[in-house]
Amino acid sequence: MRARCAVEGAIGLLILWSLWAPRPAAAGPSPRVMSLDQCADQYVLALSPRAAIVGLSPRARAGDSLLAPLATGLPIRRADSESALASRPRVVVRYWGGDPPLLRTLTRRGVRVVTIDDATDFSGVRRDVRRVAAALGEVHRGERLIRRMNAQLAASRGAWGGRGALYLTSGGATAGSGTLIDAMLAAAGLRNLASGPGFRAVSLERLVSNPPAAVVEGFFDAPSQARVHWGPGRHGALRRVTSGRALVSLPGSLLGCPAWFAADAVRLIANAAPAGTGRCATGRPMAPCA
Repeated sequence: MRARCAVEGAIGLLILWSLWAPRPAAAGPSPRVMSLDQCADQYVLALSPRAAIVGLSPRARAGDSLLAPLATGLPIRRADSESALASRPRVVVRYWGGDPPLLRTLTRRGVRVVTIDDATDFSGVRRDVRRVAAALGEVHRGERLIRRMNAQLAASRGAWGGRGALYLTSGGATAGSGTLIDAMLAAAGLRNLASGPGFRAVSLERLVSNPPAAVVEGFFDAPSQARVHWGPGRHGALRRVTSGRALVSLPGSLLGCPAWFAADAVRLIANAAPAGTGRCATGRPMAPCA
């Protein structure tokens, strides 16, 4: 647990350092911006100057919010009409937050509502970053995040050389094709063993009787799981399946949002590959490199 926290902390520090790098002179004042949920908080904290942030969601400072340190001292607002209108935003950023009546009210008042799409690959993440960055007048910051993401992906490419692995959350779910998790596994050189598209619950009985050779864990650090002693993530049979098979346990702060830091999770997976794994000049998977 201490090692995982140290890794997550190091990732957070690297991201914060990239955000604090000097910025070029702005063409004009940044618009007043408010975010409606935890994923939108990460985008706003990364892309907007602090002085322009007039509201973050109540989860902006939660333990599984990657950029929680940047939220210190900034206003926390509920996702309702009263709070939103009182903060007078010009731009509102959301992933899932805000109900239809609130969004209609904001639009009628001339507020620009920017929705983060549920990206299923890194091209989609790039589109999300550029859309939010453009709305905030911070295109240079968006491109800086994309360059960092691209560098992480390039450094991770082919690390596992095509080995098969199953993604498994603490709640007993997995992710198949057409998901960002699938793209993340592929980016680290893993072949996703989940069959079919989308997210689904896995059969505990099937896992026990036919366990995968390798597992990538997700959300096992979630605070909610610490309180669920009888949930799938705490089941002794599941822990026996993952014991010795888990390649890496990814923190929830890197998984709950289709954002540039999904590439940091890819890098964690790639870094867990043993020496000699990956693709050599011959392109043969799992061959030791000379």
